[in-house]
Amino acid sequence: MVIGFIGLGNMAKAMIGGILGHRIVSPEDIIGSAATEATMQHMKEEFGIRTDPSNKAVAKEADVLVLAVKPLTLPVVLEEIMDVVTEDKLIISVAAGKTTKWISQYFSKPVKIVRCMPNTPALVQEGCSAVCRNENVSDEDLKKALHIISSFGLAEVVNENLMDVVGGVSGAAPAYVFMFIEALADAGVKGGMQRKQAYRFAAQTVMGSAKLMLETKRHPAELKDMVCSPGGTTIEGLEVLEKDGFRAAVMEAIDACVKKSKEL
Repeated sequence: MVIGFIGLGNMAKAMIGGILGHRIVSPEDIIGSAATEATMQHMKEEFGIRTDPSNKAVAKEADVLVLAVKPLTLPVVLEEIMDVVTEDKLIISVAAGKTTKWISQYFSKPVKIVRCMPNTPALVQEGCSAVCRNENVSDEDLKKALHIISSFGLAEVVNENLMDVVGGVSGAAPAYVFMFIEALADAGVKGGMQRKQAYRFAAQTVMGSAKLMLETKRHPAELKDMVCSPGGTTIEGLEVLEKDGFRAAVMEAIDACVKKSKEL
C-alpha cells in the first residue's frame, strides 16, 4: 500500500510520524508533495519518505491519498488531480469545512472520500480525530482509514453534520487550553513561582486531569466535586469562575468557531 500526501505541513508531519511509528507502511511506501522544495527536503531527511513536486504524480501513485492542504488551496489541488484519481483509490481529506459532497463534485466518477478532522496534539501522537465517509467508502475502506488515523491518537466515526461542531470542540480547543495553561502559569508567577516551573505545573495538571477522566470514565462534574472540600479553597475559586462566566465564555467561543467553519 502506497500512502500519498499532498501537503507536507504540520498535520501531514504528525500523520506520517504516527504511520511510521506504528509500522503501518515503510518510509519508501509514503510519497508526498509540497509547495516548496525546502519542505520536501526536510520531510525526506526526517522520515526517509519519497517526495515529488507534482501533486498529480503523487495522486497517481497513491493507493490512499491524504489531502493535507488548507481549505483555500483545496480547489486548485482537486483540479490538478481529478483526472488521475480512480475509483479504487481512497481519499482522506483533512481540510476544514469541506464536505465529502463538496469534494466529490470535482470528479466525474464515483470516488471514495473519508473526511478527517484532527487536531494539533496529533504532533505528539495524542490527537483527537473525527472521521466520516461518503457512500462509496466500504466498511473495509473505513477500517483502513481508521487504522491510519488512529496511529496518531484517538479516532472516532461521527455523522458528517457534526464535523463543524467537532472542529470547535477538539479542532480549535487546543488554543483555548493553551490559553488556560498560560493563565494558570501567570497566576503562579503572580504568586511568586518561576515562570518555567509554573508552566510545567499548569501543563502537567491539565494533562493529568484529562487522563484521570478518560481512564476512570467518571463524569467531569464528579471529579470536580472530588477536589472541592467543604469550605475549602477550590470551591472559592470555582465561585469566581462561575461569576465571571467561565462556562459561557468557552461555549460562546466554540459557537463562534462552528459558525466560521460552516462559512468556509
